[in-house]
Amino acid sequence: MTTAPASGSLPVYRWRLAPDGLATRRQLRAMGLRPGGQDVAAEVQRPRRRRGPLVAYLYRIDCAKPVRPMTPGRWAALARANRARRICPACRRDAGYVIPTSLGGCVPCASPN
Repeated sequence: MTTAPASGSLPVYRWRLAPDGLATRRQLRAMGLRPGGQDVAAEVQRPRRRRGPLVAYLYRIDCAKPVRPMTPGRWAALARANRARRICPACRRDAGYVIPTSLGGCVPCASPN
């Protein structure tokens, strides 16, 4: 993953005013692309009231590469990870839904009334 250089060396655009040809990671992904190792080309800032500005990094679309396809091994690993999120650590049963980390277990185990 590439990191952005110090803020002073990048062009900075206001929110929704970035030029064509630049996109965020999410926008690239929606186009079926990924940054592909390129450095950050610019940043866009959205003002916030209390804390500092919200910053999004922009990448060049012409240098982006296609997203790598999912292999059968990746699909299997993803299925195992999602299945593990449904198993209650207390009763070891499949809850049928992703267990919230705030509960720490399925609903019957988290609130035994």
